[in-house]
Amino acid sequence: MIIDIIVPSPGESISEVQIANWLVENGAGVAKDTEIVEVDSDKATLSITSEASGKIEILVEEGETVEVGAIIAKIDTEAEVEIAEAPKAEVPKTAEKPAATPVKQQEAEESGKEVKEEDLDFKLSPLARKLMEEENIEASELEGFFKSLRVGVKDIEFFKNAKKEGISKATVTQNDGWGGGREQKTQKMSMLRKKLAQRLVSVKNETAMLTTFNEVNMTPIFEIRKKYKEQFKEVHGVGLGFMSFFTKACTIAIKQFPQINSMIDGDEVKTFEYADVSIAVSSPKGLVVPVVRNAETMSLAEIEADIKRLAIKARDGKLSLEEMTGGTFTITNGGVFGSMLSTPIINPPQSAILGMHNIVERPIAVNGKVEIHPIMYVALSYDHRIVDGRESVGFLVKVKELLENPEKMLFDGAEPVERLLGV
Repeated sequence: MIIDIIVPSPGESISEVQIANWLVENGAGVAKDTEIVEVDSDKATLSITSEASGKIEILVEEGETVEVGAIIAKIDTEAEVEIAEAPKAEVPKTAEKPAATPVKQQEAEESGKEVKEEDLDFKLSPLARKLMEEENIEASELEGFFKSLRVGVKDIEFFKNAKKEGISKATVTQNDGWGGGREQKTQKMSMLRKKLAQRLVSVKNETAMLTTFNEVNMTPIFEIRKKYKEQFKEVHGVGLGFMSFFTKACTIAIKQFPQINSMIDGDEVKTFEYADVSIAVSSPKGLVVPVVRNAETMSLAEIEADIKRLAIKARDGKLSLEEMTGGTFTITNGGVFGSMLSTPIINPPQSAILGMHNIVERPIAVNGKVEIHPIMYVALSYDHRIVDGRESVGFLVKVKELLENPEKMLFDGAEPVERLLGV
């Protein structure tokens, strides 16, 4: 009996997908419910499983674009072929050992064992180490994440060729094939990259985008993190990063300047009474913007926990369509890559986006004296069709005021910082 493997619909309005990666070889035996292929849509990656056990015939090559409902493979259930058992241990293993959970961190703290860099199975560059510190990423989380990745056919081929040529580990990492030759590499755009390109071009062509800038003295937040960082993590199980402060400040400023949280719908302007904040995250497949729902009602700890959950799912390629749609305002942080200043592009159909940048010690005037403080430049890009200069500048000034006086994030400073942090 021949069974067709058909591309299911990843979601509403998606009519085509791209074959990203075949997980089995053509002609191989596959077991029922085994994952056989990964397909990319313009929003997410979907795994397709085999509906029966048998011999697989692959009809569409990797990188090809096919319509939803198309037949991409056939399973011959009567063919005589050796069928490997489905990897039953894979899902439970991930469930037992999640890459980054507060429980794992708590267990490590209770056992009194701290994972040191020399104990890791990989090397860290100075820039990677600095980035981990800024993002509050534990070494154990990073190690667990990489250990959970699937080794594919291309990885085996790379290792086999390196082994055949007698290349040592050090040489493999250093000699990456750059320089000296005249070769070129051509590959098809992923569905996500195509959709991203279309949306960015449409924003530039269809909106009156303008950007306003300001600078934030990060000293107060640095002092709060230094004083309460360990206590915050002990109480809430997550690190105290910068993103929660910025998200909280933006939701408070949005209440005062609701135009920032609006969008054009035909001939109407739709203003939202809630703040679903999209957080731009760099994933292996490209830039994605998962959404923190009702961020205006969340505490700093809840925001940190939700951002961490979404970031891990983005890096694992497991974000759902629902988690990436419906945002009303976006925050993007180019500072983690070293960006000093930029003009972020609006995430349509939203009307504004806040760009964070790197933190650098700079001389500034404080009470008539020159002092050195950690300064971050911030940028707000907005659609001038519905957001005027008064609202855009006022919003950014309000965000600056709240970040430089974090205690004002609760009842205009009537409550102590401990109440804001929930410690």
